[in-house]
Amino acid sequence: MASKGGPIALGTDGTDFAHRQRVAAQYQISALNKSRLKYCIFFHYLLFFAMLAKLSADILDRLDIFILEIEELQVPEPLWWEYIWCISLLLSFLGLAAVRKNRIKTMQRYLLGIVIFGFGPLLYAAAYYFGDVWTYLNEGETDDVMIWQGYPYGLLWYAFVLLAVQVHLFSIYFAWNLIKAWRARGTKKSE
Repeated sequence: MASKGGPIALGTDGTDFAHRQRVAAQYQISALNKSRLKYCIFFHYLLFFAMLAKLSADILDRLDIFILEIEELQVPEPLWWEYIWCISLLLSFLGLAAVRKNRIKTMQRYLLGIVIFGFGPLLYAAAYYFGDVWTYLNEGETDDVMIWQGYPYGLLWYAFVLLAVQVHLFSIYFAWNLIKAWRARGTKKSE
């Protein structure tokens, strides 16, 4: 290799290193999608903490802990889908483990779990609150629409569902790209 202003090896002009400096495409794709998946998992954590704040009143009631400020908010009783969606946070540890060790099978389990525990409850919530949202959008505030703190409750859930669906869709996209990149590499790290 040639140094700047230094001696040049015999038989070369110093530019022969260019072919050795390329990184294979699957490694570039893997590094980029690993980073992006970690961001998606971070946003999943943020959504989880928002859900945990909503569920805190019910959790504290079940533990027989009384906090006046939380009780005054009169948070509506949670539905089962809210707790099931929280399970999807545990899957993030699976995704992070797969990213750390490039494990195809673990990433596939992460994908399956996000579809079941991430999208399943969100689809149920969208269907459950559809009537309230439709009524609110067409007729405005009526007795049929549940209102919490001055806002239509179903519309608040639709905002959450929209954000969560985006995070899950991007997570699935990046995880799928990682699986393709790891398979293209031809390694035996499928366990």
